[in-house]
Amino acid sequence: MLVPLDWLKEYVDFEADTDVFCERMILSGSNTEGIRRYGAGAKKIIVGKIISVEKHDDSDHLIVAKVDVGGVSPLQIVTGAPNVNAGDFVPVALVGGVLPGGVKIKKSKLRGVESEGMLCSASELGFEDKVIPVSHKDGIWILEKEYDVGADFIEAAGLRADVVDFEITPNRPDCLSIIGMARETSATFDGKLSYPNTKITGRHGNKAEDFVAVEVRRPELCLRYIARVITDVKIAQSPWWLKKKLMMSGMRPINNIVDITNYVMLEYGHPLHAFDVRTVEGGRIVVDTAVEGEKFTTLDGVERTMSADTLMIKDAVKAIGVAGVMGGLNSEIENDTRTILIECAAFKSDGIRLTARKLGLRTEASNRYEKGISPELSGEAVDRVCALVEQLGAGYVTEGAVDVYPERNARAADAFFTNQASKYAAVSVPRERIKLRIERVNKILGTSLGLAEAASYLRRLEMDVVPTEDTLDVLPPSVRLDIAGEEDLIEEIARIYGYGELAVTLHKGAAQAERSRSADLRDLARDILVAAGLSEIQTYSFVSPRGVDDLGVPATAKERRFVRLMNPLGDENSVMRTMLLPAMLETLGRNYARNNNRAAAFEIGNTFFDNGAGRLPEERIALSLGMYGGDADFFRLKGILEELFKRFGIKVSYEAERDAAAWHPGRCARVFAGDTPLCIFGEINPDAAERYGLDARCYAADIDMDGIVERADVTRYYTPLPRYPAVERDIALLVKDDVTVKRIEDVIRKAAGKLLEKVSLFDVYKGPQVAEGKKSAAFNLIYRSPERTLTDEEVGAEHNKMLSALENELGAVLRDS
Repeated sequence: MLVPLDWLKEYVDFEADTDVFCERMILSGSNTEGIRRYGAGAKKIIVGKIISVEKHDDSDHLIVAKVDVGGVSPLQIVTGAPNVNAGDFVPVALVGGVLPGGVKIKKSKLRGVESEGMLCSASELGFEDKVIPVSHKDGIWILEKEYDVGADFIEAAGLRADVVDFEITPNRPDCLSIIGMARETSATFDGKLSYPNTKITGRHGNKAEDFVAVEVRRPELCLRYIARVITDVKIAQSPWWLKKKLMMSGMRPINNIVDITNYVMLEYGHPLHAFDVRTVEGGRIVVDTAVEGEKFTTLDGVERTMSADTLMIKDAVKAIGVAGVMGGLNSEIENDTRTILIECAAFKSDGIRLTARKLGLRTEASNRYEKGISPELSGEAVDRVCALVEQLGAGYVTEGAVDVYPERNARAADAFFTNQASKYAAVSVPRERIKLRIERVNKILGTSLGLAEAASYLRRLEMDVVPTEDTLDVLPPSVRLDIAGEEDLIEEIARIYGYGELAVTLHKGAAQAERSRSADLRDLARDILVAAGLSEIQTYSFVSPRGVDDLGVPATAKERRFVRLMNPLGDENSVMRTMLLPAMLETLGRNYARNNNRAAAFEIGNTFFDNGAGRLPEERIALSLGMYGGDADFFRLKGILEELFKRFGIKVSYEAERDAAAWHPGRCARVFAGDTPLCIFGEINPDAAERYGLDARCYAADIDMDGIVERADVTRYYTPLPRYPAVERDIALLVKDDVTVKRIEDVIRKAAGKLLEKVSLFDVYKGPQVAEGKKSAAFNLIYRSPERTLTDEEVGAEHNKMLSALENELGAVLRDS
């Protein structure tokens, strides 16, 4: 949020230079991202008047201007700007002058003609192209009124000004406004706060309801809709004071009506929109959702397809705006517009966020609506627009307003409080009062505040406070949507009291908390994986829901039970992750795009699953592995997992998986501890890998770390060296192709009894000498007794029993050759 300090000082008194101001605001909770110092370093830039303009004799695009700069003979300046004419007032940088940014002006020759200075554009004086009015964008800045020739232009135009860029958190939509930041400044500096003039004279004989009727068909999406009508409109350019505030706040001036609505949006944080009444057919405004597949062209000239849950502003016949996002091309203000309808509405934040995301259209209006707008603010904002229209002589404001406020009408009988101290009083739809215990305040903050002092801090934030014996009865302003309970009030007291003033205290409790078993085992997993050559990464818990779409996760899968954020910064961070794999693949893809020819990484982190309304989310710790390039393949990944499970003392089995989303069919397996799945691993499906920019074979594992922790046994037991020799036997079995190695090993272990110490697969063969549909699996078997040396007869008996079991249960026979 860009806040010009000159504009801020119109509403709050404070004495501090810009650096001190920023430091104090940061300490009270309003973080800053930077300072833009307009006019800084500028020297010898004055107001000039064009006396004459002639074509350059040796150039088709250059002109030679004679410029009166006051007190001396006119200067000759060569320029390529096409918009300069005799009589224009322009900013002139004299020889020896310095532009904002440090560029020095020197006398020069252009195509043989001497140039004694420079005519300046708005961009050369420090403004970004996106905020420069269209009339000035491609040429010299032509001043819109007469200035004293020779006057310091920076001072005359008020361009020596500081603008602070505040970082506004999603829970503070009230601070997306000049008044909101003035309220914070007032509380921080304990300065007097004043409000803009919203007094309207009104034109007798005309009423708003004579021009328009409003029907809200979806009150759950539109909390309030106010329509005011202005007649005899005169479309013109805005005065410089208004343009300057918009430009310094990051917005391009258009015309007086559009500029006024944008000005009030910046001032109050409440979006507004103006419709040409001629385009509102039937004199009706209907707030309703779109028809599925309906086509609508927005003000930017783009035809968009609406979905059935998109809230629209309609007239009696057609749609004329996308609610809370952008108006329609079919109702925009034209140069010959004479009667306009000012819309000031409070829309439900969730609906606007969904619409903006589906349309891929983020605007200043939708950004504010997505964070939340108090319907109590709508009346003030629309009245301010009307007051400015009268102030600029841009039209006549009709009497009254058409105000549809469903919640107010439903609860009017419950109104119990009028806050005289604040212009944002929750008169019509009251908020709940909050009881604040002073004992609780002091216990949490480590202070010894009295009721009166605590109340004074809250009143500085425009809260109504009624002290009782040992509590404060507090009613926050309606714009403070973030304040819901006692802890929120304590935080407000702490930041206005001053975080730096809070006493430093030691933590009360155990000197050092005991580490949990889970934390110790996670550290062990890190050690194992780092030793295996993997690097640890950490990614955000807030992710995009599209991640599971890219992996092809089924619609009914647990991984789609998202915990959604109420005020996300955007769709890319709108839900809490249910799996680590998308972030792992995104990281690998980023490395691949930067020509890193190999990568191997792991991440241990929390995942979150929605458990339904009113219940806390399910939270589980997961482990993700990913690799590509170099020696990365299925068997290297399997070897890492085998070492991991071995070190954790977990006996596991493997089963082939052919239908898992995101994984390559036939190159993927699940890992089980008994009947419990712990892991899925293998090669990523090439289609999924391509969506992450990976044009190489990529291998990954998705592991339930909590499941490992629950079953881990890392106790080390001493086993003495064997006292008796082992007997080894190798067997090569012919089995059907669909018989898994795991099934063969299970039968071997069960049938061979206690004398079998170890069984290991060392070869699988299919080809000549093996019948079609069959394979050869070769195993090494080690027999040993801890009590005696085994005889051939003992081993032979157990071995033959095992071979019989293999033949009976699996149809496995010894291979002849």
